[in-house]
Amino acid sequence: MSNVLVFIEISSTGKISNTAPALLAAAAKLGTPVAVVATAPGAGAGLTDELGALGAARIYVGESDAVGTLLVSPQLEALSAAAAALEPAAVLVSNSVDGREVAARLAVRTRGGLIADAVDVRSDDGKIIATHSAFGGAYTVESTVEAGLPILTIRQGAIEDQASPAAPEVTTVSLAVDAHNSAVIDEVNDPVVDSERPELRGAAKVVSGGRGLGSKEKFVLVEQLADALGAAVGASRAAVDAGYVPQTSQVGQTGVTVSPQLYVALGISGAIQHRAGMQTAKTIVAINKDADAPIFDVADFGIVGDVFTVVPQLIDAIEARAN
Repeated sequence: MSNVLVFIEISSTGKISNTAPALLAAAAKLGTPVAVVATAPGAGAGLTDELGALGAARIYVGESDAVGTLLVSPQLEALSAAAAALEPAAVLVSNSVDGREVAARLAVRTRGGLIADAVDVRSDDGKIIATHSAFGGAYTVESTVEAGLPILTIRQGAIEDQASPAAPEVTTVSLAVDAHNSAVIDEVNDPVVDSERPELRGAAKVVSGGRGLGSKEKFVLVEQLADALGAAVGASRAAVDAGYVPQTSQVGQTGVTVSPQLYVALGISGAIQHRAGMQTAKTIVAINKDADAPIFDVADFGIVGDVFTVVPQLIDAIEARAN
């Protein structure tokens, strides 16, 4: 099978990004998944077992003292070296800030073709076909690269598959990174995580609340249902503008785009800007007292009713089933 490179993002603390499982699963649909990581010398050894458990059949480790001190450049050099050595059929990258930057630079360097924000991938007669959700989810379209190396960024949370565990073959190379053409990292400030809930971007389950909750104090109902489901908390722009939650929780065209397996909308009318950020969710459940709310047009399951009556009963049922 053809090699498919997967760029694995590593945090400043050495942890594998939560986008890795989906990327390796997508690669397994196209060929042999090859995880590509850039690390400081000697730091890659501890990643082998974890990446193998996630489905990496091969691991290509690029080592450089510049990792953590130069922005993106070491990661680009690792991918470039892997592409030259392994002649892959495609390269898969998370549609994150760093992922998009690396993918674009790699496309220029290799004269490849860049496909951005795919929600699924498949192989058809040797061609890599990407699926996209376009115009706020109104259309599903496909694209391919006609010439050159296909380089695809994959939307976080869009792919739920899991690749089979493997005992990976590991290749380690030293990277030469040109510091003159690189931005220097002066300091890394990791966000303080004061919640055990999943991160909104990439979460498998999301519970979002809208202006229909009525106040910041009543928005706690969204958090209670999210905790019962083990879900991330989101919100509509109207709820953010009203001060119920911080802007980092906003789902929509001007907020975070999510593609979870389950999306629960509480008191959200469903403006097109909000639907653009969540319409690719696999299952959408909407609870709203307005039977004509646009959110019901995209919902798989809808309940017309007061969230303050329906949701407590739902939480009780979930907890009773868990026990």
